[in-house]
Amino acid sequence: MRAALVIHQVVPGIEANLAAMEASIGEAADAGAGLVLFPEAALTGLINNDDPAHDLPLGQPIPGPATERVGAAARQHSLWIATGLLERDGDTLFDSAVLLGADGEMKLHYRRIQPQWHGHSADPRVYRQGDRIVVAASPFGRIAFLICGDLFDDGIVARLRDAKPDLLLFPFARNFGDGSFDQARWDREEEPAYATRAALTGCLTLMVNALEDRAPTEWPAFGGAMVVAPQGDILARHPLGHPGVLRHRGNPPS
Repeated sequence: MRAALVIHQVVPGIEANLAAMEASIGEAADAGAGLVLFPEAALTGLINNDDPAHDLPLGQPIPGPATERVGAAARQHSLWIATGLLERDGDTLFDSAVLLGADGEMKLHYRRIQPQWHGHSADPRVYRQGDRIVVAASPFGRIAFLICGDLFDDGIVARLRDAKPDLLLFPFARNFGDGSFDQARWDREEEPAYATRAALTGCLTLMVNALEDRAPTEWPAFGGAMVVAPQGDILARHPLGHPGVLRHRGNPPS
């Protein structure tokens, strides 16, 4: 398996982010990747503010025009693509992720279960959560998603482990409350915590953090990526604050 974990600069405007993702997909294909992973809310950033008038337009239907474009890129380049995005389903909003196969078809659609992607006072009729752990077969083994805070919920992790995936795709959008892109703090406090939690899943974990533009939010997600072995060893990492691609090469399960 050759995977490309893409940290693109998430800017205002869905079209601009889709275009950047399409360019990254082409570059990943040229470099020999078979699987591309983008972060949580890759089309917009996690810039929701609990006001439906602001937040609902950030969401995309699944399936819909955005997933069709990503699927077309997967088909064009004959690779698998996974990305997080805010999902609009009528007048409800979910924090979701999709996996498109090399044929452009949707193989996995996951809705974040843990609710802290929105505020406690957000209208529960609008801001919703999923309730299912789903697994899809692929050339890279059995694949599952968790999104951001899901990884720190013991019950969700136990359910994931029971599903026995070989590969966990983990898009997230993490920031520090002071707005800093503090690499030393990440290395000291956060990286070991994420690796420890990933080890509880019992499978190889590919994780990509969003790198958000500072303009729409006071506390932008600061980027970075990691590949974590089933035992919790960090196999590869990409630094905070820098767009780029973390590449991983490993063998699919037998």
